[in-house]
Amino acid sequence: MGTLLLLTRHAPWAACLLLGVALLWWQPARKISAGLVLLAYLGLCLETWRRQRGKHRQATPVGNGLLIAYASQSGQALHIARDSSTQLQAAGIDTGVLSLEQLAPEQLRQYRQALFIVSTYGEGEAPDNAARFERQLQARLHELNDLQYAVLALGDSQYPHFCAFGRRLDELLRAQGALPLFDRLEADRCDAGTLRHWQQQLGHIAGSQDFSDWQHPDYQNWTLAGRVCLNPGSAGAPLYLLTLQAQHGHWQAGDIAEVGPRHAAEEVQALLRRLGHDPRLLLENGESLAQALANRRFPDDESSLYGLPPEALPGHLEYLPHREYSIASVPADGHLQLLVRQVRRHDGHLGLGSGWLCRHAPLGGEIALRIRSNPGFHGPAATTPLILIGNGSGLAGLRAHLRERLHGQGSYNWLLFGERNRAHDFICRQELSAWLQSGHLQRLDLAFSRDQPERRYVQHVLRDNADELRRWLAEGAAIYLCGSLEGMGREVQQILAGLLGEAQLQDLESQGRYRRDLY
Repeated sequence: MGTLLLLTRHAPWAACLLLGVALLWWQPARKISAGLVLLAYLGLCLETWRRQRGKHRQATPVGNGLLIAYASQSGQALHIARDSSTQLQAAGIDTGVLSLEQLAPEQLRQYRQALFIVSTYGEGEAPDNAARFERQLQARLHELNDLQYAVLALGDSQYPHFCAFGRRLDELLRAQGALPLFDRLEADRCDAGTLRHWQQQLGHIAGSQDFSDWQHPDYQNWTLAGRVCLNPGSAGAPLYLLTLQAQHGHWQAGDIAEVGPRHAAEEVQALLRRLGHDPRLLLENGESLAQALANRRFPDDESSLYGLPPEALPGHLEYLPHREYSIASVPADGHLQLLVRQVRRHDGHLGLGSGWLCRHAPLGGEIALRIRSNPGFHGPAATTPLILIGNGSGLAGLRAHLRERLHGQGSYNWLLFGERNRAHDFICRQELSAWLQSGHLQRLDLAFSRDQPERRYVQHVLRDNADELRRWLAEGAAIYLCGSLEGMGREVQQILAGLLGEAQLQDLESQGRYRRDLY
């Protein structure tokens, strides 16, 4: 009887089978048989309830954490949601994954941040498992002022209602007070570049860029032709202008350079010597062992590498994650330029991407680089007045637009830019001053935050020129914002909402007249 009770609790189906055999062999009185059958049945019901309750607990994320909600017909959104959760959890972020079918809009008030990965179905409709959620979200105001969110919309541009549900969801969340973490991303047939950009944004949310690309970029080899520090003597981190050249390469203002970083040569050699291997050992593909490991992730615990033959090391280690930089030039310049801030981590080491580009990569050496189209930040018509707002290395994306518009007729441009000190951080001073003098820039408003006792940032310059902003917008101007998401990006968004109102700001965005490239 003890065995039967144990099986009833932990393996109810086995308990039922054992009970049936026992009854055939033993043939007890009818009342005893009925009691045993009832006991097994109750045990089966209890175990089924316990398992279902456990599944529900496992699927439901903890409130105040980060929610990842998905909706799709084919399961692609679920796959991306799970990959996103894995990346965030590896960085120490508590996440939970739910279908929109399992979610009610009022539950969103339990969370600090939410990511939505959603497909569009049929004629622009929500997938079946999200239709109820959309109806409820449309029905009334849910006051989601404390929620920060992001949307990854999946679609196929061959259909007329491309990403329609993702766009509606984004608008509904904004209308109910939620604050976007970054602009909506739209992945055309799960475009690999957009998914890599989504991964980069997850890295910003987690405060960690230590992840592996879901799909490794197909890099081309570019030559590092120049590297100049633009702010010597600055109180801030060094900012470099990098010039790269290749035989082929096409992009337009607003596009992104994805760079495959590498470890410093001395770091790779030191690791291999600790493992007892010769860095100069040639592999079958003609690379040296050191070259083959330069773009691979080193484990925190090197003991896992001891005992592996040298030929097996590259396949044992994942590729380093790519880094993204706004392109600061146009093809007509004859080269590709980047503005890169040299980052130093808390442990004193240089950042992976900036350390490679600004310090370790040799001049004349190869840089693994891939251009990613970024249509959400492509420029308007040359005759559209353009208000450009940015700070620090964010000047890169704005500079590309100004250089692109040099070749158009009737260009009308206003740049608002912020940095630390005029004496050391007025980057591209000669170029910007020449454009102002020639009339390519109608206005150049600068904010150097450390040049006076009270901090003054670019958002304050914008606020002080509210009447001029409204005049430009009344004449059809577009606003392009590039730079840091935290601080400048969020505060400019708040200033614009306060000066123009949320409704006008959303109208500008829907017309393509308010675009951002924030990181």
